[in-house]
Amino acid sequence: MDTRKLYYEDAYIRSFEARVLDCQQAGKKGWAVILDATAFFPEGGGQAADTGTLGDARVLDAHEKDGAVVHYTDGPLPVGETVRGQIDWPVRFGRMQNHTGEHIVSGLVRAEYGYENVGFHLTDEGCTVDFSGELTREQLDQLERAANRAVWDDRPVTARFPAPAELAGMEYRSKLALTHDVRIVTVEGIDRCACCAPHVSSTGQIGLIKILDFMRHRGGVRLWMKSGGAALEDYRARYGATAAISALLNAPQTDVAAGVEKLLGQRDELKRELAGLRRTLAEDRAASLTETAGNILIFFQGEEESLRLLANAGMEKCGGVCGVFSGADGDWRFVMASRTADMRAFIKANGPALQAKGGGKERMISGRCTAARSDLEAFFGK
Repeated sequence: MDTRKLYYEDAYIRSFEARVLDCQQAGKKGWAVILDATAFFPEGGGQAADTGTLGDARVLDAHEKDGAVVHYTDGPLPVGETVRGQIDWPVRFGRMQNHTGEHIVSGLVRAEYGYENVGFHLTDEGCTVDFSGELTREQLDQLERAANRAVWDDRPVTARFPAPAELAGMEYRSKLALTHDVRIVTVEGIDRCACCAPHVSSTGQIGLIKILDFMRHRGGVRLWMKSGGAALEDYRARYGATAAISALLNAPQTDVAAGVEKLLGQRDELKRELAGLRRTLAEDRAASLTETAGNILIFFQGEEESLRLLANAGMEKCGGVCGVFSGADGDWRFVMASRTADMRAFIKANGPALQAKGGGKERMISGRCTAARSDLEAFFGK
Protein backbone atom coordinates (compact mmCIF):
# COMPACT_ATOMS: atom_id res chain seq x y z
CA MET A 1 0.00 0.00 0.00
CA ASP A 2 2.55 2.57 -1.16
CA THR A 3 1.75 6.26 -0.87
CA ARG A 4 2.51 8.64 -3.72
CA LYS A 5 4.89 11.13 -2.15
CA LEU A 6 3.97 14.53 -3.47
CA TYR A 7 6.66 16.22 -1.35
CA TYR A 8 9.25 14.53 -3.57
CA GLU A 9 7.56 15.77 -6.72
CA ASP A 10 7.25 19.36 -5.50
CA ALA A 11 8.42 20.51 -2.07
CA TYR A 12 6.27 23.63 -2.42
CA ILE A 13 2.86 21.88 -2.50
CA ARG A 14 0.88 23.36 0.38
CA SER A 15 -2.51 21.74 -0.22
CA PHE A 16 -3.71 18.69 -2.11
CA GLU A 17 -6.56 16.21 -2.47
CA ALA A 18 -6.20 12.47 -1.87
CA ARG A 19 -8.29 9.38 -1.24
CA VAL A 20 -8.38 7.71 2.17
CA LEU A 21 -7.18 4.11 1.82
CA ASP A 22 -7.21 3.13 5.48
CA CYS A 23 -8.11 4.57 8.88
CA GLN A 24 -7.50 2.71 12.14
CA GLN A 25 -7.46 3.67 15.80
CA ALA A 26 -3.90 4.06 17.05
CA GLY A 27 -4.24 4.41 20.82
CA LYS A 28 -2.67 7.54 22.27
CA LYS A 29 -1.54 8.59 18.78
CA GLY A 30 -5.16 9.08 17.72
CA TRP A 31 -6.06 7.66 14.30
CA ALA A 32 -3.65 6.17 11.76
CA VAL A 33 -4.64 7.34 8.28
CA ILE A 34 -3.14 6.18 4.98
CA LEU A 35 -3.83 8.11 1.76
CA ASP A 36 -3.13 7.24 -1.85
CA ALA A 37 -1.01 10.42 -2.06
CA THR A 38 0.33 12.98 0.40
CA ALA A 39 2.33 16.17 0.67
CA PHE A 40 2.92 15.57 4.40
CA PHE A 41 6.60 14.78 4.92
CA PRO A 42 7.03 11.99 7.49
CA GLU A 43 9.71 12.20 10.14
CA GLY A 44 13.12 11.40 8.69
CA GLY A 45 16.58 12.71 7.82
CA GLY A 46 16.81 14.62 11.09
CA GLN A 47 13.63 16.55 10.30
CA ALA A 48 10.29 16.29 12.13
CA ALA A 49 7.08 15.36 10.36
CA ASP A 50 4.80 17.97 8.86
CA THR A 51 1.64 18.98 10.66
CA GLY A 52 -1.58 20.42 9.27
CA THR A 53 -5.09 19.21 8.48
CA LEU A 54 -6.82 16.44 6.56
CA GLY A 55 -10.43 17.42 6.11
CA ASP A 56 -11.65 18.39 9.59
CA ALA A 57 -8.96 16.34 11.33
CA ARG A 58 -5.69 17.71 12.64
CA VAL A 59 -2.51 15.92 11.52
CA LEU A 60 -0.29 15.58 14.59
CA ASP A 61 2.52 13.41 13.22
CA ALA A 62 3.47 11.24 10.24
CA HIS A 63 5.77 8.26 9.72
CA GLU A 64 6.66 6.10 6.75
CA LYS A 65 6.17 2.34 7.07
CA ASP A 66 6.79 -0.13 4.23
CA GLY A 67 6.35 2.58 1.61
CA ALA A 68 3.14 3.98 3.10
CA VAL A 69 2.98 7.33 4.88
CA VAL A 70 0.92 6.95 8.05
CA HIS A 71 -0.71 10.18 9.22
CA TYR A 72 -1.68 10.34 12.89
CA THR A 73 -4.77 12.50 13.28
CA ASP A 74 -7.00 13.62 16.14
CA GLY A 75 -10.10 12.23 14.45
CA PRO A 76 -11.19 9.50 12.00
CA LEU A 77 -11.55 9.97 8.24
CA PRO A 78 -13.98 8.04 6.01
CA VAL A 79 -12.25 5.28 4.03
CA GLY A 80 -12.80 5.61 0.28
CA GLU A 81 -13.58 9.32 0.33
CA THR A 82 -11.42 12.14 -0.98
CA VAL A 83 -10.15 14.64 1.57
CA ARG A 84 -8.26 17.89 1.28
CA GLY A 85 -4.88 18.16 2.96
CA GLN A 86 -3.35 21.41 4.12
CA ILE A 87 0.27 21.70 5.28
CA ASP A 88 1.31 24.08 8.07
CA TRP A 89 3.36 25.92 5.47
CA PRO A 90 5.25 28.51 7.57
CA VAL A 91 6.59 25.67 9.73
CA ARG A 92 7.50 23.49 6.74
CA PHE A 93 9.18 26.34 4.84
CA GLY A 94 11.19 27.33 7.90
CA ARG A 95 12.46 23.77 8.19
CA MET A 96 13.36 23.75 4.49
CA GLN A 97 15.37 26.96 4.94
CA ASN A 98 17.21 25.62 7.98
CA HIS A 99 17.86 22.21 6.42
CA THR A 100 19.25 23.57 3.16
CA GLY A 101 21.31 26.07 5.14
CA GLU A 102 22.84 23.15 7.03
CA HIS A 103 23.67 21.39 3.74
CA ILE A 104 25.52 24.50 2.56
CA VAL A 105 27.56 24.76 5.75
CA SER A 106 28.29 21.02 5.82
CA GLY A 107 29.37 21.05 2.17
CA LEU A 108 31.69 23.99 2.75
CA VAL A 109 33.24 22.43 5.87
CA ARG A 110 33.93 19.22 3.99
CA ALA A 111 35.44 21.02 0.99
CA GLU A 112 37.56 23.46 3.02
CA TYR A 113 38.63 21.36 6.00
CA GLY A 114 37.82 17.74 5.10
CA TYR A 115 35.57 17.27 8.15
CA GLU A 116 32.42 15.16 7.99
CA ASN A 117 28.99 15.97 9.37
CA VAL A 118 28.62 13.32 12.10
CA GLY A 119 25.51 14.61 13.84
CA PHE A 120 22.51 16.75 12.95
CA HIS A 121 19.38 17.80 14.82
CA LEU A 122 16.80 20.15 13.33
CA THR A 123 14.10 22.03 15.26
CA ASP A 124 11.71 24.78 14.21
CA GLU A 125 14.13 27.32 15.74
CA GLY A 126 17.30 26.14 14.00
CA CYS A 127 19.70 23.22 14.15
CA THR A 128 22.81 21.80 15.72
CA VAL A 129 25.51 20.24 13.55
CA ASP A 130 28.45 18.13 14.73
CA PHE A 131 31.65 17.92 12.69
CA SER A 132 34.52 15.46 13.00
CA GLY A 133 37.21 18.11 13.52
CA GLU A 134 37.69 21.32 15.46
CA LEU A 135 37.15 24.81 14.06
CA THR A 136 38.17 28.18 15.47
CA ARG A 137 35.99 31.26 15.84
CA GLU A 138 37.89 32.89 12.96
CA GLN A 139 37.34 29.86 10.71
CA LEU A 140 33.65 29.86 11.55
CA ASP A 141 33.39 33.55 10.69
CA GLN A 142 34.94 32.82 7.28
CA LEU A 143 32.62 29.83 6.89
CA GLU A 144 29.58 31.97 7.65
CA ARG A 145 30.61 34.54 5.03
CA ALA A 146 31.09 31.82 2.42
CA ALA A 147 27.71 30.26 3.28
CA ASN A 148 25.93 33.58 2.82
CA ARG A 149 27.74 34.23 -0.47
CA ALA A 150 26.27 30.92 -1.62
CA VAL A 151 22.84 32.27 -0.60
CA TRP A 152 23.37 35.53 -2.49
CA ASP A 153 24.48 33.59 -5.58
CA ASP A 154 21.00 32.01 -5.62
CA ARG A 155 22.38 28.63 -6.64
CA PRO A 156 19.94 25.91 -7.80
CA VAL A 157 19.03 23.15 -5.32
CA THR A 158 17.88 19.90 -6.92
CA ALA A 159 16.80 16.50 -5.62
CA ARG A 160 16.54 13.20 -7.54
CA PHE A 161 16.91 9.43 -7.29
CA PRO A 162 19.90 8.41 -9.49
CA ALA A 163 19.93 4.99 -11.10
CA PRO A 164 22.13 2.45 -9.26
CA ALA A 165 24.85 2.57 -11.92
CA GLU A 166 25.03 6.38 -11.77
CA LEU A 167 24.90 6.37 -7.99
CA ALA A 168 27.84 3.95 -7.81
CA GLY A 169 30.10 6.46 -9.56
CA MET A 170 28.80 9.50 -7.71
CA GLU A 171 30.58 11.21 -4.82
CA TYR A 172 28.21 12.44 -2.12
CA ARG A 173 27.93 12.87 1.64
CA SER A 174 26.15 10.17 3.63
CA LYS A 175 26.37 8.90 7.20
CA LEU A 176 25.18 5.43 6.12
CA ALA A 177 26.20 3.04 3.35
CA LEU A 178 23.22 3.24 0.97
CA THR A 179 22.62 1.06 -2.09
CA HIS A 180 19.10 1.69 -3.42
CA ASP A 181 16.34 4.32 -3.42
CA VAL A 182 18.95 6.95 -2.59
CA ARG A 183 17.73 10.51 -2.97
CA ILE A 184 20.54 12.94 -3.72
CA VAL A 185 20.11 16.63 -2.87
CA THR A 186 22.56 18.88 -4.72
CA VAL A 187 23.38 22.49 -3.94
CA GLU A 188 25.10 23.52 -7.16
CA GLY A 189 28.85 23.89 -6.67
CA ILE A 190 28.58 23.53 -2.88
CA ASP A 191 27.27 20.17 -1.71
CA ARG A 192 25.88 16.80 -2.74
CA CYS A 193 24.24 14.73 0.00
CA ALA A 194 21.91 11.78 0.45
CA CYS A 195 18.79 13.24 2.07
CA CYS A 196 15.07 12.40 2.17
CA ALA A 197 13.81 15.78 3.38
CA PRO A 198 12.23 18.66 1.41
CA HIS A 199 14.51 21.56 0.50
CA VAL A 200 14.19 25.00 -1.04
CA SER A 201 14.58 25.15 -4.81
CA SER A 202 17.37 27.73 -4.77
CA THR A 203 19.73 29.06 -2.12
CA GLY A 204 18.38 32.61 -2.42
CA GLN A 205 15.18 31.47 -0.71
CA ILE A 206 17.15 30.84 2.48
CA GLY A 207 17.77 34.56 2.86
CA LEU A 208 20.30 34.37 5.68
CA ILE A 209 22.56 31.85 7.44
CA LYS A 210 23.86 32.62 10.91
CA ILE A 211 26.22 30.51 13.03
CA LEU A 212 25.23 31.44 16.57
CA ASP A 213 27.62 29.50 18.78
CA PHE A 214 29.98 26.53 18.93
CA MET A 215 31.72 24.22 21.39
CA ARG A 216 34.26 21.41 21.33
CA HIS A 217 32.44 18.11 21.16
CA ARG A 218 33.81 14.56 21.09
CA GLY A 219 37.04 15.51 19.36
CA GLY A 220 35.28 17.81 16.92
CA VAL A 221 32.97 20.78 17.07
CA ARG A 222 29.23 21.34 17.54
CA LEU A 223 27.62 24.34 15.88
CA TRP A 224 24.34 26.06 16.67
CA MET A 225 22.96 27.77 13.57
CA LYS A 226 19.79 29.30 12.19
CA SER A 227 18.73 30.08 8.65
CA GLY A 228 15.96 32.00 6.94
CA GLY A 229 13.07 33.30 9.01
CA ALA A 230 14.46 31.72 12.17
CA ALA A 231 17.71 33.66 11.74
CA LEU A 232 15.78 36.88 11.15
CA GLU A 233 13.67 36.41 14.29
CA ASP A 234 16.80 35.62 16.27
CA TYR A 235 18.38 38.85 15.01
CA ARG A 236 15.25 40.83 15.90
CA ALA A 237 15.29 39.42 19.45
CA ARG A 238 18.99 40.09 19.92
CA TYR A 239 18.69 43.58 18.45
CA GLY A 240 15.82 44.33 20.81
CA ALA A 241 17.86 43.14 23.80
CA THR A 242 20.88 45.18 22.68
CA ALA A 243 18.74 48.29 22.19
CA ALA A 244 17.26 47.88 25.68
CA ILE A 245 20.73 47.52 27.24
CA SER A 246 21.95 50.52 25.23
CA ALA A 247 19.13 52.65 26.63
CA LEU A 248 19.80 51.50 30.20
CA LEU A 249 23.52 52.26 29.89
CA ASN A 250 22.93 55.47 27.93
CA ALA A 251 25.56 54.23 25.50
CA PRO A 252 25.62 53.54 21.74
CA GLN A 253 24.61 50.00 20.80
CA THR A 254 28.08 49.28 19.47
CA ASP A 255 29.55 50.11 22.90
CA VAL A 256 27.23 48.05 25.11
CA ALA A 257 29.83 45.34 25.80
CA ALA A 258 32.33 47.93 27.08
CA GLY A 259 29.54 49.58 29.06
CA VAL A 260 28.52 46.32 30.71
CA GLU A 261 32.16 45.47 31.45
CA LYS A 262 32.59 48.85 33.17
CA LEU A 263 29.36 48.35 35.12
CA LEU A 264 30.47 44.90 36.28
CA GLY A 265 33.78 46.33 37.44
CA GLN A 266 31.94 48.97 39.47
CA ARG A 267 29.66 46.29 40.90
CA ASP A 268 32.61 44.14 41.98
CA GLU A 269 34.27 47.11 43.65
CA LEU A 270 31.07 47.93 45.53
CA LYS A 271 30.74 44.30 46.60
CA ARG A 272 34.27 44.39 48.00
CA GLU A 273 33.50 47.63 49.84
CA LEU A 274 30.24 46.20 51.17
CA ALA A 275 31.97 43.02 52.34
CA GLY A 276 34.55 45.13 54.19
CA LEU A 277 31.85 47.22 55.86
CA ARG A 278 29.92 44.11 56.85
CA ARG A 279 33.06 42.56 58.32
CA THR A 280 33.66 45.70 60.37
CA LEU A 281 30.03 45.63 61.49
CA ALA A 282 30.35 41.94 62.38
CA GLU A 283 33.48 42.66 64.41
CA ASP A 284 31.66 45.45 66.28
CA ARG A 285 28.70 43.14 66.86
CA ALA A 286 31.00 40.38 68.12
CA ALA A 287 32.69 42.77 70.53
CA SER A 288 29.31 43.74 71.98
CA LEU A 289 28.27 40.16 72.85
CA THR A 290 27.85 39.41 76.56
CA GLU A 291 28.37 36.13 78.32
CA THR A 292 25.40 33.84 78.96
CA ALA A 293 24.92 30.32 80.26
CA GLY A 294 22.34 29.65 77.54
CA ASN A 295 22.17 30.11 73.77
CA ILE A 296 22.96 33.13 71.63
CA LEU A 297 20.89 33.95 68.53
CA ILE A 298 22.16 36.53 66.02
CA PHE A 299 20.46 37.78 62.84
CA PHE A 300 23.03 39.41 60.56
CA GLN A 301 22.93 40.15 56.81
CA GLY A 302 26.35 39.24 55.50
CA GLU A 303 28.66 36.79 53.77
CA GLU A 304 29.59 33.46 55.32
CA GLU A 305 32.93 34.86 56.48
CA SER A 306 31.08 37.36 58.70
CA LEU A 307 28.67 34.68 59.92
CA ARG A 308 31.59 32.47 60.95
CA LEU A 309 33.29 35.37 62.70
CA LEU A 310 30.15 35.98 64.78
CA ALA A 311 29.62 32.28 65.45
CA ASN A 312 33.21 31.92 66.69
CA ALA A 313 32.82 34.94 68.96
CA GLY A 314 29.40 33.83 70.19
CA MET A 315 30.43 30.29 71.07
CA GLU A 316 33.07 31.71 73.42
CA LYS A 317 30.41 33.79 75.17
CA CYS A 318 27.69 31.15 75.66
CA GLY A 319 27.27 27.85 77.42
CA GLY A 320 24.96 26.49 74.75
CA VAL A 321 24.77 27.07 71.00
CA CYS A 322 25.44 30.28 69.08
CA GLY A 323 23.28 30.46 65.95
CA VAL A 324 23.92 33.12 63.32
CA PHE A 325 21.28 33.50 60.58
CA SER A 326 21.30 35.60 57.41
CA GLY A 327 18.33 35.94 55.06
CA ALA A 328 14.59 36.04 55.66
CA ASP A 329 11.68 33.81 56.66
CA GLY A 330 11.72 30.65 54.58
CA ASP A 331 15.26 31.13 53.25
CA TRP A 332 18.02 31.44 55.85
CA ARG A 333 21.73 30.71 55.63
CA PHE A 334 23.19 29.81 58.97
CA VAL A 335 26.38 29.08 60.87
CA MET A 336 26.00 27.48 64.32
CA ALA A 337 28.78 26.76 66.80
CA SER A 338 29.29 25.55 70.36
CA ARG A 339 32.10 24.82 72.86
CA THR A 340 29.96 22.27 74.71
CA ALA A 341 27.78 20.49 72.12
CA ASP A 342 28.63 18.22 69.19
CA MET A 343 27.10 20.28 66.38
CA ARG A 344 26.87 17.33 64.02
CA ALA A 345 24.67 15.51 66.53
CA PHE A 346 22.83 18.78 67.20
CA ILE A 347 21.74 19.30 63.60
CA LYS A 348 20.79 15.65 63.27
CA ALA A 349 18.54 15.86 66.34
CA ASN A 350 17.14 19.36 65.82
CA GLY A 351 17.19 19.76 62.03
CA PRO A 352 13.50 18.83 61.61
CA ALA A 353 12.38 21.30 64.29
CA LEU A 354 14.46 24.06 62.71
CA GLN A 355 13.55 22.98 59.16
CA ALA A 356 17.30 23.02 58.64
CA LYS A 357 19.91 21.00 56.77
CA GLY A 358 23.63 21.38 57.09
CA GLY A 359 26.93 19.86 58.01
CA GLY A 360 30.44 20.59 59.15
CA LYS A 361 32.70 19.76 62.06
CA GLU A 362 32.13 18.96 65.70
CA ARG A 363 32.26 22.58 66.87
CA MET A 364 30.75 24.39 63.86
CA ILE A 365 28.22 23.63 61.13
CA SER A 366 26.67 25.62 58.29
CA GLY A 367 23.68 25.18 56.01
CA ARG A 368 20.22 26.49 55.17
CA CYS A 369 16.84 26.47 56.87
CA THR A 370 13.28 27.48 56.04
CA ALA A 371 11.88 28.25 59.50
CA ALA A 372 10.24 31.55 60.41
CA ARG A 373 12.18 34.04 62.52
CA SER A 374 9.69 33.63 65.35
CA ASP A 375 10.29 29.87 65.37
CA LEU A 376 14.05 30.40 65.57
CA GLU A 377 13.61 32.83 68.43
CA ALA A 378 11.42 30.35 70.27
CA PHE A 379 13.89 27.51 69.75
CA PHE A 380 16.88 29.52 70.98
CA GLY A 381 14.87 30.90 73.91
CA LYS A 382 14.89 34.52 72.80
